[in-house]
Amino acid sequence: MESFGYQALVNILSHLVFIALTWWTLQGVHIEKILKPNRVVQARLFYILLTLAIGSTVSNFFLDYLSWSRQLPLIFRGG
Repeated sequence: MESFGYQALVNILSHLVFIALTWWTLQGVHIEKILKPNRVVQARLFYILLTLAIGSTVSNFFLDYLSWSRQLPLIFRGG
């Protein structure tokens, strides 16, 4: 039961780290050039949604990869 707690903590931290990293990365991109002028609220919401979409997708990939790498030793166990 304790391992579920650790797994939940790892998942939360992974999502937060990758969302923050995505936010930081998107700050270097001039996305506002493709948005209509004077749409500040919509532009901010777009940045937030794009950050969440990319960050959570990358985090899910990382967590899946971590899970699969933990399962690989099971191939070599007998029975």
